[in-house]
Amino acid sequence: MKKIILLSIATSSLIVAGAYKVPEQSVNSMALGAAYVAHTDGADTAYYNPANMAFMTQEQFAEVGLTWAHLPRNRFQGIQAYSATEIYPASNRSEIENLQLPFLHYVSNPIGEFRWGASLAVPGGLTKEWESGHQKLFAQEFTLKVLEFNPVASYKLSDNFAVGGGLRFIYSEGVVKSDGGAIKPIKRNMEGDTVEYGYNIAMTYKPTTDINLAVTYRSNIDLKEEGDANLYLGNIGNQYTANVTVPLPAALNLAVSKTWQDKYTIELNYEKTYWSTYKNLDFNYGKPLSSTILTSAFDNPKAKNWKDTDTYRIGFTAKVSPKLTLMAGYSKDETPISKKYISYELPDADANIYTFGFRIKANKNLSYGFAYLRDEKESFSLAQGENKNGIVGKFSGGGADLLTAGVSYKF
Repeated sequence: MKKIILLSIATSSLIVAGAYKVPEQSVNSMALGAAYVAHTDGADTAYYNPANMAFMTQEQFAEVGLTWAHLPRNRFQGIQAYSATEIYPASNRSEIENLQLPFLHYVSNPIGEFRWGASLAVPGGLTKEWESGHQKLFAQEFTLKVLEFNPVASYKLSDNFAVGGGLRFIYSEGVVKSDGGAIKPIKRNMEGDTVEYGYNIAMTYKPTTDINLAVTYRSNIDLKEEGDANLYLGNIGNQYTANVTVPLPAALNLAVSKTWQDKYTIELNYEKTYWSTYKNLDFNYGKPLSSTILTSAFDNPKAKNWKDTDTYRIGFTAKVSPKLTLMAGYSKDETPISKKYISYELPDADANIYTFGFRIKANKNLSYGFAYLRDEKESFSLAQGENKNGIVGKFSGGGADLLTAGVSYKF
């Protein structure tokens, strides 16, 4: 497929991995708010901590499911300042968005101390639309789909220590549209795709039978996009060859779990995402752009200066009967974007995340479950001169509601 460079698709990719990333890729992980690294026991172990596959029972495990993601409107009340003399009322609201995110996990039988597995997941997804106002100039539509295939393996070094790891194959595609209309004579209408590669590693140590200590790491992946850019000034459009490289940052998870009476488990999880590698967005073109207006909008490097983020999670699991397991979790998620660099494509903020769910054992091999996640973004305001993009006012709303259903089978 011919690739078309998206003049912000790289930014959108990072947006997904940060503010709109979806670390919850199974019923259990959704119900626990991704506090699901040290204590994992299903087919989704292949994705969250492949080292733990070494401690699973002798059967094969499989899980399939679907997450429905509902993204409420972002609301903005304030003004847009293009310069000291170009200041306009800009109160508006974005469109409601909905996504469907499938997942599939598998863990094989053990082969001696070795075991393998694989996952097919959608670790991120974004669609943001502003159909009117000044926001349409910046983000009429930003849509990104990300699909990850993650084959993994584990090896048991002793009865209480195992390691694991695998390869990450990522395919993404997206659409970017913006239209200045009567505000600014600039327009873009683009789509594209890319395939990238990375790796993940994991380690689990069990100092006692009821305590697990785990470390997992997902590598940085540079998204190397190249192709054509369609840019418009007034009614005149031009196509340019273009290229850009941006990072999809590394992530480190540290987790500990404690189980009582083989029924009740609590897990604490800390995640560090290394966003500070994203310093700027700099596009290169095969020839000079046709006007200084296009150069200013699309060619001059755009400073990002994102920061590393810390996410803290806690999850509770209770096997209340032989057939019923209840789960709940809470997370405090940090945005990588300072107020200085906030934009309409991602008016992001710190979030409180609340989750719960249940799993029912239909028979000795088959179980099914449901989980719900509520992501509540904090409202924030931008004072005059605080934002490089000229945004002055208050953002509210946004966040996400996610509902997951899944079926698990062991054989």
